[in-house]
Amino acid sequence: MEILRTIADMKAWSQRVRSTGRSLGLVPTMGALHEGHLSLVQRSLAGSDLTVVSIFVNPKQFGPGEDLGTYPANWEADRDLLEPLGVDAVFLPTRDLMYPKGFQTTVTVEGITNHLCGKSRPGFFQGVTTVVLKLFHIVQPHTAYFGEKDRQQLHVIRRMVEDLNLDVEIVGCPIVRDADGLAKSSRNQYLSAGQRDTALSLNRALEMARERIEAGEADAALLRREIESVLAPYADARIDYVSVCDADTFEELEVIHDKALVALAVFVGKARLIDNCLIERVPCKEPC
Repeated sequence: MEILRTIADMKAWSQRVRSTGRSLGLVPTMGALHEGHLSLVQRSLAGSDLTVVSIFVNPKQFGPGEDLGTYPANWEADRDLLEPLGVDAVFLPTRDLMYPKGFQTTVTVEGITNHLCGKSRPGFFQGVTTVVLKLFHIVQPHTAYFGEKDRQQLHVIRRMVEDLNLDVEIVGCPIVRDADGLAKSSRNQYLSAGQRDTALSLNRALEMARERIEAGEADAALLRREIESVLAPYADARIDYVSVCDADTFEELEVIHDKALVALAVFVGKARLIDNCLIERVPCKEPC
């Protein structure tokens, strides 16, 4: 497994790979790797001839007062997870390399970033699209892999790729959960034992919503209130948003006609946790 720390070295490595006609997969990460990240790596290893994992804690997607300074980072642990899988290269740039003095360019996707995480974290998606576009230009992958836990981010990146005519295929991969249902996240490391029990309420709320929608419930406002009622008993949970929205535009729904994205962002202690599920409503057998 090669460790590439400069942009020039990463570009040269990728150009050598592409010149031989082999396919290259990229898994962009901020490190603190877990089974969710590794599932993306495994998809890339299965679908590409060679795989690059990038590790870069991107300061441009953190807002004031967020956890940039404490975001978990452990390169040695990440390396020990990646090497046995057969990853071909890791791109490990510094902030000064990615954003040198005088850097002034950003990438903005409009519309779908006005909702959910884009609404509650101004500038977040601009930071994401800027760094991802840089990574695409530097690594030059044929395919890039992203998790569906960050479903809005996945759609934003797909929109950017389509709008800018980029020659990279975006593959979305399913959410990976612990046995108790908690979605894998690097920020789960922040949770105490008691806070972890609180965090499990997110998945319980989603499962309740799934059961209600699949049984025919179509009132989105009612479902939002019911989800909030599942979270309400937990004193250490602070809701950022509860959304029952269109799965493509992320605009809030009033009535669920066929399917809906149910998405949550909840602070548990200092951890901001997100989770979601895409749910299809079973059509009524009689006129609704």
